[in-house]
Amino acid sequence: MTERTVLWTPPPERVEHSELRRYQQWLEREHGVRTTTYQDLLDWSVENIEQFWETMWTFFGVVGDRGTGPALVGDTMPDVRWFPGASCNYAENVLRHAITRPHAEAIVGLHEDDRRESFSWKELNGRVGALADWLRDHGVEPGDTVCAVLPNIPQAAEALLACAAVGAVWSVVSPDFGVQGIADRFAQIEPKVLLTVDGYRFNGRLLEMTGTVPELLTALPTVEHHILVDQLPVAADGIRPGSSTTLYSEIVARHIDPVFEDVEFSHPLWVLYSSGTTGRPKGIVHGHGGVVLEALKANALQQEAREGGRHYSAVSTTWVVWNLLVNSLLVGATIVTYDGSPVFEVPDKQLEICAQEKVTNFGTGAAILSMIEKSGVSPAARYNFSHLQSILSTGSPLPDSTWDWVYANVKEDLHLGSDSGGTDIATGFIGSNPFDPIVRGELQGAYLAVAAEAFDSDGRPVVGELGEFVVTKPMPSMPVKFWDDPTGERYRSAYFDVFPGVWRHGDWVTKLPGGQYVIHGRSDSTINRGGIRMGSADITQAVDTVAGVQASMVIGAELPGGDYYMPLFVVPKPGIEVDDELRAAIVARIRERLSPRYVPDEIIAAPAVPTTRTGKLMEIPIKQIFQGAPSDSVNRGTAADPDVLDWYVDLARSFAETRSPEKSPADREHS
Repeated sequence: MTERTVLWTPPPERVEHSELRRYQQWLEREHGVRTTTYQDLLDWSVENIEQFWETMWTFFGVVGDRGTGPALVGDTMPDVRWFPGASCNYAENVLRHAITRPHAEAIVGLHEDDRRESFSWKELNGRVGALADWLRDHGVEPGDTVCAVLPNIPQAAEALLACAAVGAVWSVVSPDFGVQGIADRFAQIEPKVLLTVDGYRFNGRLLEMTGTVPELLTALPTVEHHILVDQLPVAADGIRPGSSTTLYSEIVARHIDPVFEDVEFSHPLWVLYSSGTTGRPKGIVHGHGGVVLEALKANALQQEAREGGRHYSAVSTTWVVWNLLVNSLLVGATIVTYDGSPVFEVPDKQLEICAQEKVTNFGTGAAILSMIEKSGVSPAARYNFSHLQSILSTGSPLPDSTWDWVYANVKEDLHLGSDSGGTDIATGFIGSNPFDPIVRGELQGAYLAVAAEAFDSDGRPVVGELGEFVVTKPMPSMPVKFWDDPTGERYRSAYFDVFPGVWRHGDWVTKLPGGQYVIHGRSDSTINRGGIRMGSADITQAVDTVAGVQASMVIGAELPGGDYYMPLFVVPKPGIEVDDELRAAIVARIRERLSPRYVPDEIIAAPAVPTTRTGKLMEIPIKQIFQGAPSDSVNRGTAADPDVLDWYVDLARSFAETRSPEKSPADREHS
C-alpha cells in the first residue's frame, strides 16, 4: 500500500469549536448516545438512520410541521418515503435568518466591471416576498414550473427562493447554453414563467442576451409570462423584447414579507438535469424537506459552515454546486456570487475574490485549482487569506500535486476537502469532516448517515481494492422522482439495475481500511486491460505531469470480437508538438507511475478535451461512439465547445470505417 502523507491536522481548539462537536455533545446529553471519534459517530448514524434524521430536524430547529409519522417508511430503495405527514418550506427555512440577522449581509454580487451589489437579510426577505407575490398574482400555483436562464447573480438566488416560497418548481441554466440546449431541458418541464437576463460581462466582453428571447419563447410555448432581469445600464424600453415582458427591478422595488406555502416534505423544490451527454437530459426532481435536512447536515456538520460565515463558489448556475452555494444560506452564511470569467485579468481571480470578500468557505472544481497551479502564480504572496478556513474541491479527483500546491501556495492552516456527491442527491456522499486529518489524495470518509461501500462485480463489499461506489441505505435527498417517469422505470435503471436495492453511483473507488476513500474516476470510463482495471483519472493525472502536456483524456473502448482499443488524447501546451519525443516521455511516465499495462495503444494530438458546460469530461459518450454508437447519439447542446466534440466524433467515425476486422488495435503499429 502506498505510504499516506498527512498534509494538515485540525488544531484541537478548532475541533472543539466545530458544529459537529456541538452536535456530538447534544446527542449525548439529549439522547444518551456517546461517541468519541468521527468514525464512531458515522457508525451510529448509519446503524440508526431513522433516529439520526429525527435528530437533524430537532437539532437544527427545522421550521415546519414534523407531524406524527415515522421518519422513514419502507426499507428497500427506491421504494421508500421520508417523513410522511411532515411539511416544511425551503425558503422559509432560509429566510428565518432575516428575523435574527436583519442588517447583516445575506448576498453579495460581484461583476467584472467592479460593481458590487449587497443585500441584507432584511432586503433579501423583502425582495423575495415581492417576487413571490408577483408570481401568485400571475397565476403561479404550487406545482407549477418557473424556469430561468441566468448567470450566477444575486437575482438568481432570489428567484429560487421566491419560487420555493410559492411552492412552485424551479429550474435554471446558464445563459451560455444555446436555445436548443435550453429547450432540451425546459420544454419537457413546461414552464409557466421564464426569467432571462438582459446581459452580463464575461472575459472583458459585454454579452447582450435579449436577442435570443423571442426564439426562446417560441421554443417554450407553455410560457405565459417573461421576466427580464435588468442589470445593464440602458433604457428599459430599449430592451423589452415584447409586451409580455416585465422588468425584474420593477417587481422587487416594493419590499413585502413573503408568504410561505406549507408543502409536503417531498413536494418538488427544483429540477436538475443529468449531463445529457447521450440523448435528452433527464430531469432529476428533489424535494423541499430532503434538501433542507441534507443541506443543514452537509454545511454545518461536514463542511464547518456557520452563521456569519462567508461562502463563495466558482460556479455556473447549471452546476448543482450553485444550488449548494444557495443552500449555505440555510445556516445563516453570507453567499458571494460572481458572473464573470474565472480568469478575468489574473489566473487566480477566484482566490482574489476570496481575499477581497474575506471568504471563509470556498468551493470550486478541481480543474480551477489545477489551472491556477499550472499558471505558476503563488496566491499566498499576493493576497491575505487570514479569513479563509476551508476549500472544498469537487467535480473530479484532485491531482496529488494540487493537494501539495494548495498548502504551499494558498494557506498552510486550511481544511482542503475533496468531496464527492452530485446532481443526483444535491449533497455529498463522501468527503469532509472537521475531526480527522487531511491526507493527500484521500476523501476523509462517508458523510453522516451515508451507508457507503465499494462493491466488487458480485456485489460484495471490498476494502483496499477497486470497486463500484454504492450506497446501501436511503438518503432524504435522493431524487423524489425523474420528470415524466410515471412508472419510475428510468429512475430505477439509472441507479438500481446493477445491484437491486442498492444505489450504484457510477464512480470507481477504493475504500481504505480506516474508512477513507480514493476516487479513480467514473466507473463507466474505467480502463480494463486484461481484466485489470484502472480509473481513467489515474492515467490522465500521470500524463498531465509530463512537461508540454496541457490536458489529456483516455478511453478504453470494447470492440466487437473482444478487441480493446485504448487511445490517449493529448492537448499540448502552446508551441509544443505531440512528437515522438513527447510520446516517449508520456509512455515513460505511465510506466513509472502506473504500469506498462496502461500504456495506450495510440497517443493522438487533440485540439482540446471535450467537456460539458459544467466542466465534466465527456469521455463516456466518446467511448461509446468508438464502440459503435451512432454519432448523433451525443447531445451537442451539452458540450462546452461543440466544435471540439465534433472533432472527436469525426475521429471515431473514421476509426470505425478504417478498422480492420482481422486485427485488434493493440496488434497494429501505434505511437
